[in-house]
Amino acid sequence: MTKAIKSGKIKFGAGAPFVLIAGPCVIESRAMAIAHAKAIKQIASKLGIPFVFKASYDKANRTSIKSFRGPGLEEGLAILKEIKETLKVPVLSDVHEPEDMVPAAAVLDIIQIPAFLCRQTDIVVAAGKTKKIINVKKGQFLAPHDVGQIIKKIEGTFNKKILLTERGTTFGYNNLVTDFRSLAIMRATGYPVVFDATHSVQQPGGLGNASGGKREYVPLLARCAVAAGCDAIFMEVHKNPEKALSDGPNMLPLKQLEGVLKELKAIDKLVKKKK
Repeated sequence: MTKAIKSGKIKFGAGAPFVLIAGPCVIESRAMAIAHAKAIKQIASKLGIPFVFKASYDKANRTSIKSFRGPGLEEGLAILKEIKETLKVPVLSDVHEPEDMVPAAAVLDIIQIPAFLCRQTDIVVAAGKTKKIINVKKGQFLAPHDVGQIIKKIEGTFNKKILLTERGTTFGYNNLVTDFRSLAIMRATGYPVVFDATHSVQQPGGLGNASGGKREYVPLLARCAVAAGCDAIFMEVHKNPEKALSDGPNMLPLKQLEGVLKELKAIDKLVKKKK
C-alpha cells in the first residue's frame, strides 16, 4: 500500500478511493474553463468521487509552431485561481519553466511535470522546492523503474509529496502502448500512482501538424488501470472534442464522463475491498 498524499480533504493512496483529475487539455478561454470545471465537479460530486481540476495555461510542447498554446502564465493562473476559489476545488497545471514555479505555486495545489521534461533536473528540483504536491508524468521514453531517479531529485529538496503518472510508452512511430505492470512497479516506490487515460491513447504527431488519438479506447484503459489498483485517474475532457484547440482526438466527450466514472467507481470499490 502506498503512503497517503493529501491536498486539503482529498487523499491520494493508502487505500483511499480513486481521485479524478480532469479538465480540458488547455484553457481556451475563461468562460470555457469555468464551464468545464462546473460541469465536471457536478458529475464528480453526484458520484462521490474526489475531484481535482486540470487545465494547462501554456502548452509549450505542441507539434506545430502554429498550434494554440493557451492564455499564458499570468492570465491562465488568474483563471485557475478563480476556479479554485469559487468552486472550492484543487487545481493542477503543468509548468514548463523553472522560473515559473514560484508564481505557479502561489495558485496551484498540484504542480505537474510534463512527460517530456521529467528528466530535466532543474525543473524537477525547482518544482520540489515549492513544497507543493508534484505530479510527475513518466516520460513515454522511460521504463517505469526509471522514476526512482526522479523521486530522488524531488526528495533531495525535502519534499515527499509526490504522485507518479503513467501515460503510455512509445511503441514505434506515432503510437503509444500501455504496460499495466508499470503501475505496480511505480507503486512499489511507496508513492501513489495516477493513470493518464487520455494521453495513453494519443498518437503523437500522428496528423502531421498535430497529434492524433483514439479516444474510443479511453474507457477501456481506464477500467484496466483502476482494476490494477491505481490511486487516481487523469482524464482530459471536453464538451466538443472535435473543436478543441489542443488534443481533441484523445479527449473524452463530457457527455460520456458520468457513465465512465460509474464503471470506474464500481471496479475501484471491488478492488479496494478485496485488498
